[in-house]
Amino acid sequence: MHELRLSEIWIYPIKSLGGIRLNQSKVLEKGLEFDRRWMLVDENGVFMTQRNNPGMALLKLRMDPDSNRDGELKIVHSGQTTVHSISLHPTKFENEERVQIWDDFVMAGEVSKESSAWFSHVLGQKCKLVYFPEENPRAVDSRYKVNDEHVSLADGYPFIIIGQEALNLLNSKLDQSLPMNRFRPTFVFTGGEPHEEDSWRNFTIGVNRFVGVKPCARCAVPTINQDTAEKGIEPSRTLATYRKKENKILFGQNVVAIDHKEIKVGELITIQSRS
Repeated sequence: MHELRLSEIWIYPIKSLGGIRLNQSKVLEKGLEFDRRWMLVDENGVFMTQRNNPGMALLKLRMDPDSNRDGELKIVHSGQTTVHSISLHPTKFENEERVQIWDDFVMAGEVSKESSAWFSHVLGQKCKLVYFPEENPRAVDSRYKVNDEHVSLADGYPFIIIGQEALNLLNSKLDQSLPMNRFRPTFVFTGGEPHEEDSWRNFTIGVNRFVGVKPCARCAVPTINQDTAEKGIEPSRTLATYRKKENKILFGQNVVAIDHKEIKVGELITIQSRS
């Protein structure tokens, strides 16, 4: 069996907007540093997502290479020259309010009136950009917690890991291959068998220990082309033929972290136990 190695690291600083590929990152309890700490909410304070607003895919992010105290996150609307920047380390907010993400209600701060107006303009819908501070609570599902973990503004868990072989198998069944960005992973690895991550329980990536808690149930986002915002029927139609369980399509594994250290592309993955 080929050794397992971490091949890609991704963060999605603003929920449901474009991802940023990194060579290394810092593992935190709620997820990788800067991952899904920001979110757009509508006039009712409810989170916005590509599921209902596929045009969000056209907002691409890039991070100031010097992501220190003065680092910036830049948002570019695909095909346009308009660029908006926000601080990676916000310290003050317009106001703090209760916002909704799925069944959870959390306290988050509006980044600025300027940012909210910019996003409202480019998306054609009144909305606010809010930030979720590290100390604010949002517990993972109690059925799957290991050490009372908390999560950022990701759907439910701090990390998702997917094997490249899982995507290769899917693409072998499709008329047109799809990129991994349809599935918005945190970690991608090479080696092993297709979907072997389904069974991982305790494993390490480099010096960090992780626990696989449950396979990831998929919504409609993988059917949205991340470059054009067009919605199709694949890969859901094909995945339903071989990855459906209890009426859910499964692809990737949800994960929590035991250690909170640096993680780098190329690190060896070692499996300690399987579920």
